[in-house]
Amino acid sequence: MYRKCLKIALTIIYLVIIAGGIVRMTGSGMGCPDWPKCFGFYIPPTSEEEITWQANEAYFKGQIIVYEESLKVAQANFISGNQFNPEQWKKYEKHSYSTFNATHTWIEYINRLLGALSGLAVLIMTILSIGKWKENKKITLVSTFTLLLLLFQAWLGATVVYSELLPIRITLHMIVALLIVALLIYLLSITAPETKNRKFNATFKNLLLFGLVLSLIQIVMGTQVRQSVDDLLRELGHEGKSVWIEDPGLLFYAHRSFSILVVLVNLMIWWLNKSKKLGYVWTNTLILIIGLEVITGILMYYFNFPFGSQASHLILAALMFGTQMYIWLLALKNKNIESKINNL
Repeated sequence: MYRKCLKIALTIIYLVIIAGGIVRMTGSGMGCPDWPKCFGFYIPPTSEEEITWQANEAYFKGQIIVYEESLKVAQANFISGNQFNPEQWKKYEKHSYSTFNATHTWIEYINRLLGALSGLAVLIMTILSIGKWKENKKITLVSTFTLLLLLFQAWLGATVVYSELLPIRITLHMIVALLIVALLIYLLSITAPETKNRKFNATFKNLLLFGLVLSLIQIVMGTQVRQSVDDLLRELGHEGKSVWIEDPGLLFYAHRSFSILVVLVNLMIWWLNKSKKLGYVWTNTLILIIGLEVITGILMYYFNFPFGSQASHLILAALMFGTQMYIWLLALKNKNIESKINNL
C-alpha cells in the first residue's frame, strides 16, 4: 500500500511540474494574484464581472476586486451601495499586479489544485510510512522530510506570486521540485524488491552520478535561458520570440553546447549497460527521453517555439533527471547487495 501511494505521489508531482511548465508557457503565473485563494475565492472567478465593483452587490471579507487599475480587498461582509465606498476596502499591498485574464486564472488555479493534491498524496504516504518504522527507519524519516519540503515548496510558491514572478525564485522553485522528485525516487528505490538480474559496475555508477550533476546544471541554465525569453515576451509580445532567436545570448550557447556533453555521457551510460550486460533496462527509457528532449530544443530554436514545445522541454528534463536518479540508486543498491553476498 505504501509503495502504491508513493508511485501516485510521484506521478502527481510530475503533473505539477507539467502544469508549472504550462503556466510559464502561457504567462499565467499571476493569474491568481493572491495565495492560497484566488481573488479571495476557493473556486476562482470565470468572468471579469465577478472581480469588478458592482452596485448593490454582496461581497465577503477577503474578496478581491480590480478597481481603478489596482486590487482592493473587502474589509468585511457587506452589500455595496450605489457608489463605491473606499472605507469598505483596503488596497492589496503584497504586489502591484492588477490584470485579470480568466484563462490565465484557471490555468494557475489548476496548477495550485494539483499542488494541493500532491500534498495530500505525500501526507497519506507519510502516514503509511509510520508502519515501516521497524522495517526501515529511513522510509519514515525521508517520507516525513519530503512532506516538510513540500510544505516549504508551497510557501515558496506563494513568494513567487508575491514577488511578481522574480526569476531567482522561479529557479529555486524548480530546484526544490526536483529535490522532491529525487526524494520520492529514493524511497521508490529502497522499497523496490531485490533482484539478481542487475550487476554492479563502478564505472557505470560514477558515470550516472556525473550525468546527474550535468543534468542539474543544464536544467538551471535552461530556466535562466527561459527567463530571458519571458522578459522579451513581456516587453514585445509574441514578436519577442523572434527577436530572442536573432540574438539569444551567451547563456543560450552555453546551454546548447552543454547539451552535447549531456547526450554523450548518457550514451556512454547506455552503451556500458548494454556491452557489459548490467541489466538496467531503464537506460533505454533514458535515451528515449533525451532524444525527445533534443527534438523539442531544436523545435523551439529553429521553428520559433511551436505551441507546447517549451512545456514539453521542461517535463522531459525533469523526467531525464528522475530516470537518471532511479538508475543510479538501483546501482548503489546492487553494490550493497553484492557486498553482502561477498561477505557471507
